[in-house]
Amino acid sequence: MTKAPMWQWSAVETAAAIKAGDVSSQDVTAAHLARMKEVNPALNAVVVDLGDSALKAAEAADAARAADKSGRGLGPLHGVPVTIKINIDVEGQANSNGVVAFKDNIAPGDSPVTANLKKAGAIIIGLTNTPEFSLRAFTDNPLHGLTRNPWNPEVTCGGSSGGAGASIAAGIGTIAHGNDIGGSLRWPAHCNGIATIKPTQGRIPAFNPSATVERPLMAQFMSSQGPLAREVRDVRLGLEVMAQRDPRDPWWVPAPLQGPPPAKPIKVALAKIPDDMSTDPGVMALIRKAADTLADQGYAVSEVEVPDVNGVWQLWCDLILTEIGVLQKEQMLAVSSPDFHKAFDGIVGLAAQLDQAGYMKAISDRSRHIRNWMMFMEEYPLVLAPTTVRRTPEVNADLKGEQRVKEVFHNDLRFISAINVLGLPAAVVPVGLLDGLPVGVQIVGSRYREDLCLDAAAAIESKTGVLAKQLWSR
Repeated sequence: MTKAPMWQWSAVETAAAIKAGDVSSQDVTAAHLARMKEVNPALNAVVVDLGDSALKAAEAADAARAADKSGRGLGPLHGVPVTIKINIDVEGQANSNGVVAFKDNIAPGDSPVTANLKKAGAIIIGLTNTPEFSLRAFTDNPLHGLTRNPWNPEVTCGGSSGGAGASIAAGIGTIAHGNDIGGSLRWPAHCNGIATIKPTQGRIPAFNPSATVERPLMAQFMSSQGPLAREVRDVRLGLEVMAQRDPRDPWWVPAPLQGPPPAKPIKVALAKIPDDMSTDPGVMALIRKAADTLADQGYAVSEVEVPDVNGVWQLWCDLILTEIGVLQKEQMLAVSSPDFHKAFDGIVGLAAQLDQAGYMKAISDRSRHIRNWMMFMEEYPLVLAPTTVRRTPEVNADLKGEQRVKEVFHNDLRFISAINVLGLPAAVVPVGLLDGLPVGVQIVGSRYREDLCLDAAAAIESKTGVLAKQLWSR
């Protein structure tokens, strides 16, 4: 067993040590709570401390381990500390979604992700921060405040799962839950130097018992729940646990987590960057480093143009903002802050508000785009693409006017949000540091081939190493 402090252990190592009886869940949980007490005040990543209930759950986990000497009846995360983003339901806790008006929105039951983590034996030690309505790429809100990046407090930790990303990088919990409708798993993973997977739509069940209405159709189809972790093997374990069936999600699909092996060498498309995108040479050099690493590991990498990433991104923007404009905008603006209004106006300025016919046509066009990508991925099972083409921006960059919003969303993050339209799985893994800040790359796969995305992410990680360890040693 590693001699590193327990809060630095991977989820896989922690689960194995508890199952073997080498350590207790109480000791591991106490170590993570101590780490949270040490680093969280400067980060504000975990905004609801569940330490008391976590220690009780850890005590119960140790009792269950004592009663099961073989460990065969224990779940894959038995006794392992995790965190939950504050926009899904944890029974008895407020699902505020970063909104002051929802601070007393107490969940009457667990969401499927929460329930699956608990069934696997995980110990929930806290709830992590998100922007208002989880609708910004920067994590700040008037209810819980600003979350800082552990690498540099002056740059963003990303959003909307910014609290999840910052907490994992800092060593609070082994796996963090997050979700992603326009990049909210992958963008914080990039900013904080950790790994994640945005699963295929339908892979991980989603539902909030506290919700009074259903989400709009495209919001349901473009949103995914998922794990963030310091190591790819922990992302894989988190995916396995979160993906268990829940009948409350009608879109859940019982697809195997491991698909048939593709022909070797696996062909990877290094996505060409559209001519209108402004890029940073240092960021682009690290993306090419990732391509070279995959080539060294036996992948066949070719730089090619992917199918209409510009049109797909615009479709994402138009569909999401039209649904919000028709069904949610009035209620959102009535209870949100001036900062939210400013950021929201910037995003709205990027979209076309569709009429009824336009909305129907856009949904039809989505099928065509998905088909084109699926056919492309028959030849190239993986696409290596940027998370961002420029350096991580400053804190709350989206409050600096519509032009800055356009730079961030349309230019920098175009390859992230476009993938939500397609419902395809996409992993993010760190590839290195640029002037002391982490840079990640995105690996996109065909439907329900998270396994191939994570295999490629692990190949890159084998060269780069676990970046968080560099953060801790500074």
